[in-house]
Amino acid sequence: MPSTEQGAVEVDLGGRTVTVPKGGLYDRYRMDTDLDEVARDPRVRGVDFFRRLPKTRVDSPIGPTLTPNFYYRISTARITMLARSRAIRRRLPGELAPLEVAPGLGLISVMFFRYDVCDIDFYTEAAVGVAVRPARHGRLGFVDLVAALKNEHLDSYVLSLPVSTDIAQVRGHDGYGFPKWVTGLDVGIDADRTTARVANDAGGTDLSLSVATPAQTAFPSGKRVSSLPSYTSINGAWHSTLSQTNVLSAGTAIFPRNVGLRAGEGRMSDDLRSLKPIKTVQLDVVTEGQLALHMPVPVSVPPRN
Repeated sequence: MPSTEQGAVEVDLGGRTVTVPKGGLYDRYRMDTDLDEVARDPRVRGVDFFRRLPKTRVDSPIGPTLTPNFYYRISTARITMLARSRAIRRRLPGELAPLEVAPGLGLISVMFFRYDVCDIDFYTEAAVGVAVRPARHGRLGFVDLVAALKNEHLDSYVLSLPVSTDIAQVRGHDGYGFPKWVTGLDVGIDADRTTARVANDAGGTDLSLSVATPAQTAFPSGKRVSSLPSYTSINGAWHSTLSQTNVLSAGTAIFPRNVGLRAGEGRMSDDLRSLKPIKTVQLDVVTEGQLALHMPVPVSVPPRN
């Protein structure tokens, strides 16, 4: 494998060349990571969650690959806000509709992710997303709404999804159909404070966050597993991408105060402003978790009336 610079090697993903850390998990294992080796990493609490999720080799737009993509140590922050359904609909494809918590009111979110140990090595990510009604549903039932508000099984459509590494961008954009680009992106999440900064093309600030981390509760592995289907269009056909999060330590603040979310100049800030957020209703921070990200599968999404 040719070395591009000290500590990096080139790899091919569906005809696209990207660099990855030399000797990292992707360089050594190409998604078929040795779970026993990961279990010896002091940052990883355990790998039992992944042993119950065998990988499958599939063809994809980025070539043959194994799915799911495993994230062995992650931390995340999500700010959920109310917004007018009218503004949300303007940003959604015609086939999707907002999840409404009351007539004329939907849910939007800003999210930040830090992936410390992962099949494709360390990277960070941020997102502006919209909660949508599940595909193939008619009227949304009460149980669906309650589950969505608890953030356990929330369907979403993502407007922007910047990442910090080339391999994450190519896999996410070409393989999953997500609106990903590479930028400077710092995320720090611990039991005391949650901070993040997304850079714009000029090196300034696109979006930033500084907030006290909600008090954390520890969970045994497998006790609290949440699911998030996200809808994307790949070559004109709708697909659903499932992510499953094994929450190990998390906390929530309802109607949080002093949430230092600052919109600057850039693609994420433009997307957030276009949704016209009204009020922050919830802050969720996971200081320790694990994630399985499945490759997209075709899904039937009926036209919206």
